[in-house]
Amino acid sequence: MTEDYIFGIRAVMEAIEAGKDIDRVFIKKDLSGDLANELFDLMRRHRIVSRRVPVEKINRITRKNHQGVVAMLSAVTYYSLDRLIPELYEEGVLPFVVVLDGITDVRNFGAIARTCECAGVDAIVIPTHDSVSVNADAVKTSAGALLHLPVCRESSTLAAVKQLKESGYTVVAVSEKADINYTLADYTVPVALVLGAEDKGISPEVLRLCDTFVSIPMFGKISSLNVSVAAAITVYEAVRQRLNADMEPI
Repeated sequence: MTEDYIFGIRAVMEAIEAGKDIDRVFIKKDLSGDLANELFDLMRRHRIVSRRVPVEKINRITRKNHQGVVAMLSAVTYYSLDRLIPELYEEGVLPFVVVLDGITDVRNFGAIARTCECAGVDAIVIPTHDSVSVNADAVKTSAGALLHLPVCRESSTLAAVKQLKESGYTVVAVSEKADINYTLADYTVPVALVLGAEDKGISPEVLRLCDTFVSIPMFGKISSLNVSVAAAITVYEAVRQRLNADMEPI
């Protein structure tokens, strides 16, 4: 699977206005001018993620007349929680979503997505900034799971968790600092399971919003699991509880 891209200031602007699903835009560090300012304003209004990079990085993507701008197209169409939450309730399912806070490793993302799709999780939620995105590498690592699993891309993890709580979800944080064993949380309700990056964990402001904090017991000399493994363990604990409660598979 190859990753598609669009280059040139006007071409990128037209793609944004046409509603193309854009993963992120790479912009030459010193790019300026009236047309560039129009592009910047358009990206702000459409909440398009951008990165200022050396021109050499853009040249590695394409040697054509890129004018210092290359937009990478998303491998999938992102959902929004505004759309997903009512859809799940209307379908009569017991909602289960996984929220990833600050995870940037594409291999972990792909592995988590593969587990979630196999377990019947309804969606993965990621923030717009400082996060992985659904690109060709992520789709490949997920063994294609990301082509079948809705991914919601929200302005921030904090905003997403607030919205889920307001919509009746119990938010469960997986943290090595928690005292409650992960098997003791109740997953037989609408649940949002939050996992953080291995180096930083879940951000403090997101943790403060969570309803339950759980951890996975550790008996070895290494203090933590890979986040994709932690996700698999806790996701399938939710599956076990829901099946034992004679509920429909999630």
